[in-house]
Amino acid sequence: MAYLNAGAGAAREGKQTAAVADAAAATSVVAAGANPTKAEYDALRADYLALRTKVNALLAAMRTSGQLAS
Repeated sequence: MAYLNAGAGAAREGKQTAAVADAAAATSVVAAGANPTKAEYDALRADYLALRTKVNALLAAMRTSGQLAS
């Protein structure tokens, strides 16, 4: 789809962002009690880190295609 490049004052074609796979399903569960166990905390942290990695990959793909400034 063409869009206006305000800097150049002309229409240009946008680049498609490289595919990024969907985030994996969460592996953490609701804490059994008032205080989460170490295993529950570690599972939640692992889910957070996996999602963080996926978001960073998506941002990098968008930068590469020119959809997002560096």
